[in-house]
Amino acid sequence: MNIKPLFDNVIVDVKEKQDKTAGGLFLPSAAADKYVTAKVTAVGMGGMMYGKDIVMQVKVGDTVLFPADMGTKIKVDGEEVTLIRQSDIIAVIE
Repeated sequence: MNIKPLFDNVIVDVKEKQDKTAGGLFLPSAAADKYVTAKVTAVGMGGMMYGKDIVMQVKVGDTVLFPADMGTKIKVDGEEVTLIRQSDIIAVIE
């Protein structure tokens, strides 16, 4: 797949929903449905908003957390990925 997002857009590969954390804590189904973890596969170059530069804070390979209802699912070369704005990302998981 060869796709390059523009401006402050980010392409992510959504992971399967997990019912427990890496530390072994089980997540209630209500919490699991609100947020999604995904791996960043492509990042735009940033841009300008309201006269200020948008600096990209995420990079390819980062695992990020964002609300499940954000983003647009697209299919490229038969593979489904999600396009989100950097501002929709809540956290980078290390």
